[in-house]
Amino acid sequence: MNAAARIHRSTKRRAAVAVAVVVAVVAVFIVRLVSIQIVQADELNAQSADKLSAQTSIYGLRGDIVDNDGTVLATTVLRYDVTASPVSVTDFDRTGDDGSTTTVTPTQAAAEIAAITGQTSDEVYGILTADPGSNHAYVVQGIDVDKFRAIRDLEIPWLYYESHPVRTYPNGAVAGSVVGFMGEDENGTAVGTAGVEQIENQCLTGTDGLETYQRGADGVAIPGSTETAVQAVQGGTAQLSIDSDLQWFSQQALVDRINETGAAWGTVVVQEVKTGKLLAVADYPSVDPNNVDATPDSERGSIAFQSPFEPGSTFKALTAASVLEAGAADVGTQVEAPYIFTDANGASTRDSEFHVDPLRLTFAGVMQESSNTGFGMLGERLSSEQRYDFMQKFHMTEPSEVGFPAESGGILAPWQDWDDQTNLTTTFGQGVSTTAIQIASLYQTIGNGGVRLPVSLVQGCQAADGTVTDAPATDGQQIVSSKTATDVVNMLETVVTGGYASADLEIPGYRVAAKTGTAQMSDGSGAYGDSYITSVAGLAPAEDPQYVVSVTIAKPVTIESALAAAPVFQKIMSQVLKQNRVLPSTEPGPDLPTTY
Repeated sequence: MNAAARIHRSTKRRAAVAVAVVVAVVAVFIVRLVSIQIVQADELNAQSADKLSAQTSIYGLRGDIVDNDGTVLATTVLRYDVTASPVSVTDFDRTGDDGSTTTVTPTQAAAEIAAITGQTSDEVYGILTADPGSNHAYVVQGIDVDKFRAIRDLEIPWLYYESHPVRTYPNGAVAGSVVGFMGEDENGTAVGTAGVEQIENQCLTGTDGLETYQRGADGVAIPGSTETAVQAVQGGTAQLSIDSDLQWFSQQALVDRINETGAAWGTVVVQEVKTGKLLAVADYPSVDPNNVDATPDSERGSIAFQSPFEPGSTFKALTAASVLEAGAADVGTQVEAPYIFTDANGASTRDSEFHVDPLRLTFAGVMQESSNTGFGMLGERLSSEQRYDFMQKFHMTEPSEVGFPAESGGILAPWQDWDDQTNLTTTFGQGVSTTAIQIASLYQTIGNGGVRLPVSLVQGCQAADGTVTDAPATDGQQIVSSKTATDVVNMLETVVTGGYASADLEIPGYRVAAKTGTAQMSDGSGAYGDSYITSVAGLAPAEDPQYVVSVTIAKPVTIESALAAAPVFQKIMSQVLKQNRVLPSTEPGPDLPTTY
C-alpha cells in the first residue's frame, strides 16, 4: 500500500473517532438535558425558587386599650432600626430635583443621618467604619416613623431598614396600674402580664401574616413579585369604663394630698351608682407602663384591687344596713354610748374622743358621731352569723366581677372562727380587711336602693371582624330593701351636715352623704402599730345618688385623722358632679334627730 493510501485511511479513522466522540458528548448532554428538564425539573425548580424567593412577616399589631370615649390608653406603633453594610460604605451619587448629580461621601452621609437621629456625626461615622469588612451594623435603633422616613429619603444605598412593633402608653403613669403592661411568657412571646393588658390578652393579641417575594442576584426584591401568603389579623380593641380626664384629675388630687400629708400610699375609686362602672381607679404609687423597670416590683400593681386594709368607720354603713334590714333597730333607736364599752363576753372598745358621760344618741347620731361603742352596742343586736351573712351578701368575702389579676377578695374569717374581740370590732370596721373596690361597691349598693350591680371595668373587646366579647354582666342583686338603703343614706348625710369633718365634705348646692374612717394599721407582727389608714366614702347627690367617691390615704404624718382624706373626696366629687353636669339639689335633706 502506498503512502497516500495509508494517510487517507488514517484520516478516515481519526474522523470516525472524532465523530464518535462528538456523538458521545452530545448524547451525554442530551441525557443530562432530559434529566434536568424532565426527570429533575420539579426538584430543581423548587431549589431555584428557594434561592430566589424570600418571605417576611406582616405584623398583626396588638389592639388598643381605650377609655369610655375612645381616648387611647395603650397602643402599638412601629419603630424602626437603621442598619448599614460597612463593607459597602463608599461614595455615592445623588441626583437632585434639577437633574444634577452630586457625589456624597460617607462623612457627609454620617452628618446627614446624625442631624435626624440626634447623634453626632462622629458617632455615626464611627459606627460605619468600626468594622469595614462587616455586612451589618446598627446605625440607630427604635426611631419613630418620621425619623425613619427622613433617613430613607436621603436615599443612601448602603442603609437598610427593619421594623418592629412597640407597645406605648400615651398617659404614662395615669391609669398605669389599671391598664397594666407587657412582659414575656416562657417561650419569649410578648404577652400582657398585668392589669387590662393581662385580662384582655387574648382579644388584644394580633396574629402575624406572611408575605413572599422574589429577589434578584443582588438580594433586592423584584418589583411586583410580592404576594401575601397569610393575611395578618389585627388585635381587638378593649374599651374601659374609665374616664381618662377624671382619672388624671383624681390621680393628681391624690398625689398632691399625699405629698401634703407625708403619706405612704393612697387610692381613689369613682363609680357610677346606676351602672356599677368604674370611672376612675387612681393608685399612688402608680407604675408607668412605658418604663416598668423604674418602678419597684411591689408598686407595679393596683392597690385598689389587690391590697386589702382594715377600712375602719367607712364600714359602719354596712353594719347600719344590716341592723336596719334585720329590724333590730331604726334610725331613731336610742342608745347611751359610753366612752368605753365592754360587752357580755368581756370584749371592749372605746370611742376615738374621750367623754366622761355617755352620749345620748339616736342611731343616726351614732353614725354622725362615728361612735365605736354605739356601733358595738347596736351591732350586738345581731348574731355573729347574721352579720357575717350580710357581709357576704355585700361581697366582702370575694373579688369583684372585674377579674383583675391577683385581685383580693378581702380578709374575713368565718364567723365560727371569730373570737370575742373580733366579734365586736367587726361592727366598726376593724378585724376585717377589704379592698378599696369593695368599699366603693358597698356604697354603690346603698346608693342604688339596695341593689348591688356587678363592678365593671372592661366594657367589651371588639375584634377585627367586629365581634364583641367580654361585655360585663349587668344584672343587679337586691341586698337590702330600698327603705333600708334610703335610711342609711339619710344617716350618712348627717355626717356631712353635722359631723366633725363637715367643712371638708360639704359641696355647695348639693346634698352629700358620706362617712369618714380612721383605722389603726398592723405593725406587721399581728398587733396594731402607730400608723393609721384614713378614708372617706360617700355619695352625691344624696336625694338620688349618681356617683360614689372613695378615698383612702395610708400612713399620713401631718394629719392622722380622716381630715387627711376628706379634702380629696370633696375635690373629686365636686369635679365629678360638674363634669357630668349633675343638677344641684332642689330639696332639703331629712332632719333626723341625732341626740335625745
